[in-house]
Amino acid sequence: MDKTIRRLCRFFIVIFTVLALYLGYVNLYLGPSLATSPYNRRLAAIEEKIPRGTIYDRNGEILAETKSQKRIYPLGEDAVHVVGFLSRRYGRTGLERVYDQYLLGISRENELQSFINKALGRVQKGHDVVVTLDAALQKKAAEMLGNRKGAVVALDPRTGEILVLASSPSFNPESLEENVSVENTRYDLLLKDEDSPLVNRATQGAYPPGSTFKLVTGGGMLTWNPSTSYRSIDCKGEITVEGFTLPDIAVHGRTDFDRAIALSCNTFFARGGLELGPDKLYKAAEAFGVTKNPWEGKTQEVPCRAGTLTPPEKMTKAQIVSTAIGQGELLVSPLHMALVAAAVANDGKIMKPHLLDRVQTQDEGRIITKYTPQVWLEPLGQTAARKIKRAMQEAVENGTAVRAAIPGITVAGKTGSAQNPSGDPHAWFVGFAPVEEPKIAVAVIIENGGAGGRAAAPIAREIMRMALKFGQ
Repeated sequence: MDKTIRRLCRFFIVIFTVLALYLGYVNLYLGPSLATSPYNRRLAAIEEKIPRGTIYDRNGEILAETKSQKRIYPLGEDAVHVVGFLSRRYGRTGLERVYDQYLLGISRENELQSFINKALGRVQKGHDVVVTLDAALQKKAAEMLGNRKGAVVALDPRTGEILVLASSPSFNPESLEENVSVENTRYDLLLKDEDSPLVNRATQGAYPPGSTFKLVTGGGMLTWNPSTSYRSIDCKGEITVEGFTLPDIAVHGRTDFDRAIALSCNTFFARGGLELGPDKLYKAAEAFGVTKNPWEGKTQEVPCRAGTLTPPEKMTKAQIVSTAIGQGELLVSPLHMALVAAAVANDGKIMKPHLLDRVQTQDEGRIITKYTPQVWLEPLGQTAARKIKRAMQEAVENGTAVRAAIPGITVAGKTGSAQNPSGDPHAWFVGFAPVEEPKIAVAVIIENGGAGGRAAAPIAREIMRMALKFGQ
């Protein structure tokens, strides 16, 4: 009998221990995320009791704040794809969703203070979130996009700080619940809109990169065969592979690497792609992060679509030459192409892109957490990066990207006109400035905009000019 009782006692001790550990895990580890889950019906009650924190840009400009129990967005549609919105009816998106725990002050870092506040009967306050966006640059980018479909991305290649994530068309985050008819609110109409204004084209857009991808192909060529930097070919205006003819934009004649970048010679990079072969060409794309999500396994600050291209085992020679110049089945986001430009600017290193700068208390400004920049990928050696950098500078000074030039500042750039089956080519530009010590890298796409040098380069020029003028 005693033996049975002892066994029973051990059994209950084990059960209670497991239960205690599980409850501790749920409360301490899962607690904050469960508290801010959109499926948590108590969330609305929690939010009513807690003054929500403010979201600021890098210069202290307000991006989101609460006034008279209503969430206000001073930049409105210019920044909604990244800042997001807060709606009882439609939930929360963007930074409002990602950093909800901090904005409500219920993150793990604040558990002790929350306990003290409850014990002493104090009002629990949310924390302020400071992000890397530049409100003035964001507004300028949205203004220059205007009514055209497209996106602008700008970041600091030295740190990975995202300065601009602009997407067009957009929408007003403060009027989503307004009724426009008996059946529909404004949000309902956005869901049905064929122009997809709810999609963040800067990070979720899937576009053929056109000639801007020659930076990736060129990086692979210089990495696998450094002699590429000083050899030349005879461009006759087209190249034919297995019955497929790839036209060039002109007959460039004797063309070396710098001239091929500057004048965007298809033949040079098509041949380079063939020499690399499918495996190395694919690895070059992987090395630059084209096929990756920068936030994979981490806090997903913005929805991001990883790039896609034909798997190497399925690449024919015709697909190789098409992929090498940014066409074929290759699709990327503007953010990925901004990171490609940043790799060249930063001597071959891509810093992990991020939006969070720091979280701080509302009253004292005490820092709760702060982001530390870190290297994400290293697709290029310094020598190769500087070779491409010089070629991109030549493109702005004497090539296809002359409209990106800024008086008194050395600019590096690469244009692209990406063919697509649904209309006129997409206009691309990627670049950075100043060449000697790059402080900003930019990617611009205008859907069906035609020539990148004409439609996209001027937008990038003004973003870079404005950023450098105010000492970014």
